[in-house]
Amino acid sequence: MVKDWKDRLGVVYSTNSDFKYDKEDQREPDTLPANQQKLIVQLDKKNRKGKAVTLVTGFIGSTEDLESLGKLLKTKCGVGGTAKDGEILIQGDFRDKVVQVLAAEGYIPKKSGG
Repeated sequence: MVKDWKDRLGVVYSTNSDFKYDKEDQREPDTLPANQQKLIVQLDKKNRKGKAVTLVTGFIGSTEDLESLGKLLKTKCGVGGTAKDGEILIQGDFRDKVVQVLAAEGYIPKKSGG
């Protein structure tokens, strides 16, 4: 019997008495060096009740490294935000500032959109 329903991976019921839920090894990718990271910085207003957020995508690496980069950007911009699912959200329109900070840290930022 599976204790956590989230571990079922889309299987609802099986008639096989020897059935085991196969979990794939979900290893995080190794973090690429900053000079190999091509990050896209864009403004996003969709599904946010008209509020603008600066969205940084394209990060390849571990969750801890993503969160530390997000914390750095939030601190430099002086606003809140979040880092999850390979994206960093910074509250407000801080595209220029985020591009400057990323470039200073050695990343390759690209400003996308208007």
